[in-house]
Amino acid sequence: MAKTIKDANGKAVAELLQEYDVNSNLNGKTLAVIGYASQGRAQSLCYRDSGISTILGLRRDGVSWKQALEDGWKEGKTLFEIDDAVKNSDLVLMLIADTAQSEVYKSQIEPNLMDGQTLIFSHGFNIHFKQIVPPKNADVSMIAPKGPGRIVREQYENGFGVPALLAVHQDYTGEAWNNILALAKALGATKPGVFKTTFKDEVESDLFGEQVDLCGGVVEMVKHAFETLVEAGYNPLLAYWEVHHELHGLIAPLAYKLGNVGMLNSVSLTARKGALVSGKRVMDEHVKENMKACLKDIQSGKFASDWMQEYRQYGFKKLQEELDVLAKHPLETVGVQIRKAMWPNEERHQ
Repeated sequence: MAKTIKDANGKAVAELLQEYDVNSNLNGKTLAVIGYASQGRAQSLCYRDSGISTILGLRRDGVSWKQALEDGWKEGKTLFEIDDAVKNSDLVLMLIADTAQSEVYKSQIEPNLMDGQTLIFSHGFNIHFKQIVPPKNADVSMIAPKGPGRIVREQYENGFGVPALLAVHQDYTGEAWNNILALAKALGATKPGVFKTTFKDEVESDLFGEQVDLCGGVVEMVKHAFETLVEAGYNPLLAYWEVHHELHGLIAPLAYKLGNVGMLNSVSLTARKGALVSGKRVMDEHVKENMKACLKDIQSGKFASDWMQEYRQYGFKKLQEELDVLAKHPLETVGVQIRKAMWPNEERHQ
């Protein structure tokens, strides 16, 4: 039976479905995966290895086409251009960048959709913010693994999986939930567990987490902590070690497995007390008010609208300029040298 998740007051708030709760299968349906970057490559290989009839839809002149051939996909059999992949499939899984999806959908997918076909997304962005308006005679669903493609594949190859969020936006055929649960099982996601949600809740909470915590918030917090130590006269290597290396290499893995309290119970008594004294001074109510403002921009569609407008006007030029500025920050320049020394055989250090 599904595990009931309760809040602090004992109220049931969700059900976690796991391997033994899911008996769905695709009954021979063919899945077309559109895109072969991080998630596209990882998910398609997992589905193929799980016995799902899987084909790819890619641009013939793209770098992904060559990678797909190297990974054993066969041109004309399991590797097609996007429009032909749509024509030869029952389910179409969109795993290209959010910014490119609407253009590709309108030019190559929508004209080739058949009655009762399924559109699947791994992020609610384009459906919720109406960059894509699907036809009424299609199923529209979502499987959103909670991890980058590399980890999705690693966990699958290790006999496990990453958890995933599932949603159904339209159930024209009555088979939408069956099909998305079958894909979740094939991906290995039902081993840790899957959770039913909506496109709206997935995309708004996902964007919020990325912006204020996981990507945006943590980058700015660590950068300010590094600057504070260096400006006070501490060695940059020491500052990097204390505020960046230990966070990602030691503290985050503990919190991931044990939660915040478990993490605090795993560090020294002095670290524990210092966290409880100073954490609230740094992350005070002003921070929460700023978080609320970010959430409001997400919920209203302002962030999505601004981002898509920037992309259509400049492509990735402005985004890259911002990343280039960040790459020149002393935290990054020092960090690259340290990571190269520690892990000389790694392909990337930034």
